[in-house]
Amino acid sequence: MRSLSRKFTEWVYGPVRSSLFDTSSIDTDQRNSVLEIVIFGNDIPNQPEMLQIEPLRSLLQEKWDRFASKLFLMNFLFYLAYLSIFTTVAFYRKEGQPPFPIEHVPLDYFRTCGEFVSLFGAMWFFYKAIVIFKRNPPYLKSLSLDGFSDIIFFLQATLLLLCAVLYVTGCRQYVGFLVLSLALAWINVLYYSRGSRHMGIYSVMMQRMILHDLLHFLCVYAVFLFGFSAAVVTLIDDSFPDSDDPANGTGARGRSFEPEPFTCKKPTYNDIRFTTLELFKFTIGMGDLEFTDHVQSKEVFYILLILYIVLTYILLLNMLIALMGNTVERISKDNENIWNLQRAFTILDLERTLPRCLMRKLRSGSSNMLCFTAEDKRFFRVLETNWKQWRSDLGYIQEEDPGDTMLKSQSKSQPQGGLWRINPLLDRIRVRGHPQVQLP
Repeated sequence: MRSLSRKFTEWVYGPVRSSLFDTSSIDTDQRNSVLEIVIFGNDIPNQPEMLQIEPLRSLLQEKWDRFASKLFLMNFLFYLAYLSIFTTVAFYRKEGQPPFPIEHVPLDYFRTCGEFVSLFGAMWFFYKAIVIFKRNPPYLKSLSLDGFSDIIFFLQATLLLLCAVLYVTGCRQYVGFLVLSLALAWINVLYYSRGSRHMGIYSVMMQRMILHDLLHFLCVYAVFLFGFSAAVVTLIDDSFPDSDDPANGTGARGRSFEPEPFTCKKPTYNDIRFTTLELFKFTIGMGDLEFTDHVQSKEVFYILLILYIVLTYILLLNMLIALMGNTVERISKDNENIWNLQRAFTILDLERTLPRCLMRKLRSGSSNMLCFTAEDKRFFRVLETNWKQWRSDLGYIQEEDPGDTMLKSQSKSQPQGGLWRINPLLDRIRVRGHPQVQLP
């Protein structure tokens, strides 16, 4: 970070100052530059705040305005085209036992091409996620900064590749992986919201709420849900049939010409999956108070049900809403810094995809970049405005001494009556402000 101290003042006009920063070991044209260390470093404290220091802030903004924003928009359009093809292929999939032979019709040719495009896109996302994970391992800190979207892209690609394997092997379960990958693909559209400031900050807020408030809520809620489900299942015993039930075969036997009625077994609270689902419905206010008659103690069942509703529907949900409101007020400033860091990740990733010759042309063509071929150095111009410092400096400005000769010549040429005699208009203002009083 020592290179940040090489700062030269070009000119100063009031509160505006033009400074030149030496970009040696700061820009990404050299290895282990300051930009790469600050952006991709995991052990750096206050990492988002460091990008607000000059010249890093202005240098990243220059890169975004010159080429990164155009490349980012192009990638967004390509992803929308890929997502449209993927959605169409998933919607018009064939029913039956896979794999399906290719029919010699134009519509089936288009479907096959769409499947290959979707598969190649998944392979590209998988490769890109592996490269990012090698450079930045997905630690807990990186998840809250930029690793959230990378993990979703990785899951999307992995599910689609597993879907392709199941499709080739003839398993109908490939549909489940297909629809999960499609859902994650649409969620990944939020990744491109970082191109806009307002949408990017909103996306950061969603990520932090999911990884902090919602994750803590789900951990506590899972304990309550499975604990009360196990208690209800243990309390209920409906394995024995009724003695007077004619469908159980214990009644009078005889020949009957009527067809035997079809008996449908209704799921009960003795099933752990059904009980968990029903208790989850109580959490969102959609539960049904019907319960089986084979409960051993109805009073205990009511106590468990009421206690579960109080702890989850009343306590946990209201606590989650309060924590989310507190999070919005507490991290409003941090969200903008994290959005700047996410955009910096994107800028450097897009810069690495460009050829070196094109990057040299972009750097040399910048109006804020000054190159000196004699010393082989480049300086980046930054305009800084500091009204507070300028106002504090006004109190120390003193008048210059013009010298005795100038004072003498000015005193001789100046008429009596002071400075008000220089301009007749000012003289009139002085007379109006101080009217002469006539003596009686």
